[in-house]
Amino acid sequence: MIPELGHFALIIAFAISIVQSIVPLIGAAKNDSALISMARPAALTQFLFVGLAYAALTQAFIVHDFSVLYVSRHSNLVQPLMYRISGVWGSHEGSLLLWSLILSLWTIAVAIYSRNLPEILMARVLAVMAMISTGFLAFMLFTSNPFERIFPAPLDGSELNPLLQDPGLIIHPPMLYMGYVGFSVAFAFAVAALLGGKLDATWARWSRPWTTIAWSFLTFGIALGSWWAYNELGWGGWWFWDPVENASFMPWLVGTALIHSLASTEKRGVFKSWTVLLAILAFSLSLLGTFIVRSGVLVSVHAFATDPARGVFILAFLVVVIGGSLGLYAWRSATVVSYGRFTWFSKETALLLNNIIFLTAATAVFVGTMYPLVVDAFGIGKISVGRPYFDTMFSFVAIPLLILLGVGPAVRWKGDNVARIAKVSIFFFIISLVIGLLLPFLIEDKLNVATGLGFAGALWVALTTLKELFERISKKLKLSLSYIGMVVAHLGIAVFVVGVTTTVTYSEEKDLRMVPGSSYNISGYEFRFQGVRKVNGPNYIADEAVIEVWRGGEKSGDLLPQKRIYSGKGNPMTDASIDKTLFRDLYAALGEELEGGAWSMRVYYKPMIRWIWLGTLFMTFGGLLAVSDKRYRQKAKRKSARSLEPVSEATGNA
Repeated sequence: MIPELGHFALIIAFAISIVQSIVPLIGAAKNDSALISMARPAALTQFLFVGLAYAALTQAFIVHDFSVLYVSRHSNLVQPLMYRISGVWGSHEGSLLLWSLILSLWTIAVAIYSRNLPEILMARVLAVMAMISTGFLAFMLFTSNPFERIFPAPLDGSELNPLLQDPGLIIHPPMLYMGYVGFSVAFAFAVAALLGGKLDATWARWSRPWTTIAWSFLTFGIALGSWWAYNELGWGGWWFWDPVENASFMPWLVGTALIHSLASTEKRGVFKSWTVLLAILAFSLSLLGTFIVRSGVLVSVHAFATDPARGVFILAFLVVVIGGSLGLYAWRSATVVSYGRFTWFSKETALLLNNIIFLTAATAVFVGTMYPLVVDAFGIGKISVGRPYFDTMFSFVAIPLLILLGVGPAVRWKGDNVARIAKVSIFFFIISLVIGLLLPFLIEDKLNVATGLGFAGALWVALTTLKELFERISKKLKLSLSYIGMVVAHLGIAVFVVGVTTTVTYSEEKDLRMVPGSSYNISGYEFRFQGVRKVNGPNYIADEAVIEVWRGGEKSGDLLPQKRIYSGKGNPMTDASIDKTLFRDLYAALGEELEGGAWSMRVYYKPMIRWIWLGTLFMTFGGLLAVSDKRYRQKAKRKSARSLEPVSEATGNA
């Protein structure tokens, strides 16, 4: 009866979400404290019942309850425990349940840790989040029930997709969903403020830490997905511009613009329209990613190939969310007024340009991702938009963005002197450009302008960021955690750019036909193929190649790539082997057995590819540091007794 209890818990959670969506809004409209006070208990109760449903499905996986259709499709008797637990979110129905659980977790977190907010605003925020929860719970209950039974129950199940049986995929979806769903908080704050007709710096201050946390989770989740694809798929790359990858990248781009726009709104009372629209857009793109993954409109290793009818539900939900929020914005547009004043050369202008650059990048990704889908949907034909388009578009935005990253933090609020910034920046600009252009020549005895500009941009960001930090230290200025977080995140971008530039330019790969005893040299490393042996795993059998790696007459390690056959569907899967260091990866993937005892093999030399993920870790850590700044809690507490009033011109110029 446990699956039935889980299903019943979902029904109760759905009913509670409807109450939470309506009653607190009525209370806020009537200023009825009794109705307003229902928001927090409803949020807690909804979380408990969604958690109960999730626990019930997890228990069904652990005990091999194959009478549950979803369990029988994504688990079997020999599947390891950790992949039975992660199998809960391994496909459509269970991942929806994980989404709902994380949404209810965000809701209860806001309810608990935002007690200093005015009760009316909090009631509206929790009601908006409950509306989103209602949509997803309805989607689950009416189209994607994870507790559906089958009779008679099979003696054994199928299996979790072998591609997902990897430690990276145990962590990747929850982290990605924490980011996706986390943007619902910024969305809810924006809609709640619009409903109240009052947007000020205080609203931005309350929304900013939640948005930064969501952005940090999404950054980490995307990095984990990239790392998993590199390790698991055997293609040696870290980003493929796959539509589902792009679906997570678009809200990240808009979310990055949003956290910078929130800084402007909080500190100066400017860009309110930008901030509200970016909050709406960031969450809308998260929903769009859900539509792309679950609608059946594309085939991808990341997608859940499901009934397109389910996509219609999400598309309708997406239209309601976007249409409703934009309609509310249009209705309240007269109240979204910015009072801060600034000159053309100021930190505000730099942040505005930052928003434009990130929004341009997001638009380029959106067009490249959706255009082929639209063309196919209208029966015009089938086209593909690949790496050349995306690489070209991002080369146009990368250079001005990196220049802005070096200049922006040094520029003062309201206005600054161009000569002052030029005086302190020109030296670092020249040094960065000269060293950046020289590095490719020193590496391979030829000038590579594109690579040199990549190195120069990374060096420029790092030098200017550190210069600003050391100036503050020398002047004995207080270094807030928010500022330190910004420094760490910007240094992470520099590390990331170095990794991308080096990997893209200097990677080497080769498809080989190898027999035992043969060898191949790549970038000074000799790959000696010793042969293939049989290996038994917990739920698979594999052919495992043994490759010795030598350099300078000394053995530096072994590579053991596998070709696995899992016990369920019997499809062959590649498991690459990687010899990792901070400065280079040696990568081998085993192909098919050929005639004469030969095997196809693919080997790679990947310089500094680890710096790509190291840079994203810096960005994630920087975001978490910024959120730890006490000033958010202190200022919120001092203003807790105030209602949300429009910011005055004096406040905007503070």
